Amino acid sequence: MAQAPIRSAVRLQRAVNRLFDDMWSGPDLPMIRSAGVLDSGWPQIDLAEKDKEFVLTVEVPGMEEKDIDVQFADQCVILRGERRKRSDNQADHHFSERYYGRFERRIPLSVDIEPEKAKAVLRNGVPTVTLPKSAQAETTGHRIPISKAA
Repeated sequence: MAQAPIRSAVRLQRAVNRLFDDMWSGPDLPMIRSAGVLDSGWPQIDLAEKDKEFVLTVEVPGMEEKDIDVQFADQCVILRGERRKRSDNQADHHFSERYYGRFERRIPLSVDIEPEKAKAVLRNGVPTVTLPKSAQAETTGHRIPISKAA
């Protein structure tokens, strides 16, 4: 009997969390979203900088390439997509922690790249986007030695 109030409280908390998630990721905020201010943190990403390229990996398990759009504009990689709820019977689920809905992530890059040479491959629900640096960006930097203070 004591579990029923706890279940109700957990359901209420999840419903409120989803309400706020929907409010901050809804289509009513194009100005904030396009300015890169709003970032839901989903999907999670890793961005690695190598000598000649950036490599971006994105966690979107269960999604297919048709559900994801990758673009490059204004020195940002723009990820857009939507995870739709499956049509199978959800009535037997006690709760779900999966995120469903639309997403947009803008990842600014610190150097120029060659977007026409960029590639994206989806493998096991993880898109990997390779963004080659432009020739000017590949120039090696100048090392500044650090000396011990006297």
